Amino acid sequence: MYAAIDVLHLRKEYGKIVAVDDLTFAVSGGAVLGLLGGNGAGKTTTISMLLGLLVPTSGQVRILGEDMLRHRFRALPRMNLSSPYVDLPHRLTARQNLAVYGRLYGVENLPRRIAELADQLDLAEHLDRPFGHLSSGQKTRVTLAKALVNSPAVLLLDEPTASLDPDTADWVRTFLKDYQRKTGATILLASHNMLEVERLCDDVILMQTGKVFDRGSPADLIARFGRDTMEEVFLDMARGRKRSVEELRKMEPVR
Repeated sequence: MYAAIDVLHLRKEYGKIVAVDDLTFAVSGGAVLGLLGGNGAGKTTTISMLLGLLVPTSGQVRILGEDMLRHRFRALPRMNLSSPYVDLPHRLTARQNLAVYGRLYGVENLPRRIAELADQLDLAEHLDRPFGHLSSGQKTRVTLAKALVNSPAVLLLDEPTASLDPDTADWVRTFLKDYQRKTGATILLASHNMLEVERLCDDVILMQTGKVFDRGSPADLIARFGRDTMEEVFLDMARGRKRSVEELRKMEPVR
């Protein structure tokens, strides 16, 4: 199957610090991959290299068949990023922000595209308000609209529901799931929300100190760790407790 994202032996060093260490993975077209790990695991560094914002120390990244070191501008028009940690200009209105990014991506019929996104993301009444005057939930939806303005084939999501209340976060997850199902976009999701991961991801990579700790579907990882939820799997990784189902069964008290 065609790999929309193909990463081979990726490494990033900052002096003596190794942020990403020999990372290799592929994401099939139309799949949703979760990239999980604690703070400092290398998730954001990996996403930055996928976008071409950081140059790897070594290794290769291919997005939509393009070498991101040599030809990233062939792939970038078909990619986008949503992150609550990437702020938009506060003085510009939501509409103006979307128009700026739409023009950067060369979106045709841009006013119509902005209207479509405003309708889909329930933003119509907020389009002409300054971005800095919006609530955190409204800002997240504008940021998501920015990420979708060019109808990307590859969508990178860095903590898309961080700081949102449970109702708004659930709304965003539902929207993303519907969007992926309708468009067939390939999504890479970095998140600390394990409910989000279980709900959205076909496959998960657990990262620790810049390396792959384990990989599998949420159901496979839960079974392999002998746990009931991805949150418990994540805690096992974070606390250094990776045991097989057989090992866990041997530890159960005899009745």
